[in-house]
Amino acid sequence: MTEPDYTPWLDQVDAAAASAQRDLIRLAEINSGSNNLPGLRALADVLTEQFAPLGGTVTRSELGCTRRVNDAGEEEPWEHGPVLSIRKWPEAPLRILLMGHMDTVFPVDHPFQSVRTEPGRLHGPGVADLKGGLMVMRSALSALENSPWAGRVGWEILLNPDEEIGSPGSAPVITAAAQRNHLGLVYEPSMPDGTLAGARKGSGNFVAVFSGRAAHAGREHHLGRNAIRAMADFTSALDDLNGQRPGVTVNPGFVAGGGPVNVVPDRALLRFNVRIDLVEHEDWVLGELKRLCAGIMGREGFDVVLHGGFGRKPKPMTPDTRRLFDLVADTGSRLGMSLAWGPTGGCCDGNNLAAAGLPNVDTLGVVGGSIHSDQEYMELDSLSSRGRLSPLLLLRLASNDVAWHVAPGGLARGRENGR
Repeated sequence: MTEPDYTPWLDQVDAAAASAQRDLIRLAEINSGSNNLPGLRALADVLTEQFAPLGGTVTRSELGCTRRVNDAGEEEPWEHGPVLSIRKWPEAPLRILLMGHMDTVFPVDHPFQSVRTEPGRLHGPGVADLKGGLMVMRSALSALENSPWAGRVGWEILLNPDEEIGSPGSAPVITAAAQRNHLGLVYEPSMPDGTLAGARKGSGNFVAVFSGRAAHAGREHHLGRNAIRAMADFTSALDDLNGQRPGVTVNPGFVAGGGPVNVVPDRALLRFNVRIDLVEHEDWVLGELKRLCAGIMGREGFDVVLHGGFGRKPKPMTPDTRRLFDLVADTGSRLGMSLAWGPTGGCCDGNNLAAAGLPNVDTLGVVGGSIHSDQEYMELDSLSSRGRLSPLLLLRLASNDVAWHVAPGGLARGRENGR
């Protein structure tokens, strides 16, 4: 079987690189911190405009509210921004979900707000994580839609506003999208050396709220019950869980509490994160947290309430996911790329897709580094290099140069055609 010549459609990516860079700068100049709802809505407006030439049915919806614990230890509504979905050719026999997020870790009052260019690199908030990936995604779909094989593959773009905070509002939307598609491509940035993420750890976010008893720090110190001391003991014991199970890490990350130093504090709060590489470690972690809480509550005059849970399951390297990685690597080799992957402790919406049964590769965006810092950058040439990888993958699937076999019931099983 002779492989089609995809050169004309891949060359379109190079021709559009300068335009993609301008559009990326426009996106990065809009602050879209996870809690900046006006910024997220403005970004969704611009993305709707930038993706309009692809066609497709656009659905934009507000996620509404979940619940969170504030720094005073009180539950309150947590409003999230809009989610953007664009679908085309939904009746095609093979359907692909292309996913990214609109939010960044930089709030509206963060000092890192500007974009600057230096030879070979673009610096700015979200240029790598993940706004550069959105330009790669657009290039891939543009090449497909301009090719003779348009319509042979159905596609759905899903852009959510809350990935950087664990996708608490969009998790059900992600699950629903995973269940109507056969494979997933997620446009998180690759590692700085171009390596792709393979297996990922799961993640849980927790808040422990400690209650004691207020008292005058001088006259009646003996009547007080110091919530900060209880929190400190809990935090120390929590940190001691590190090293007790391979692949499990615990990170106490934020504390709040107290007030005037002449008052025994009666309220304190600890936020912490847990990473696991095996789903069965959830039960062990939850059991240890229950034990630690019981130890605090066993002290006269103290109480602790634990909020949160595991929001993202581990993403293992399943046989179907490995098949998809092999297909991506083979596609890259045809472009002169040597693509490798490795496990990572980080997690993303690729975890959510995998938990819903959708094989996916989740680092198909630009090459960059120093993400989540004010030194974030992306390699400008990756708008072309990674911009050619995804369209070639889509074109090979659409032209039946390679096949992704769909199992009964809609679950996907992949293999390359022998040639």
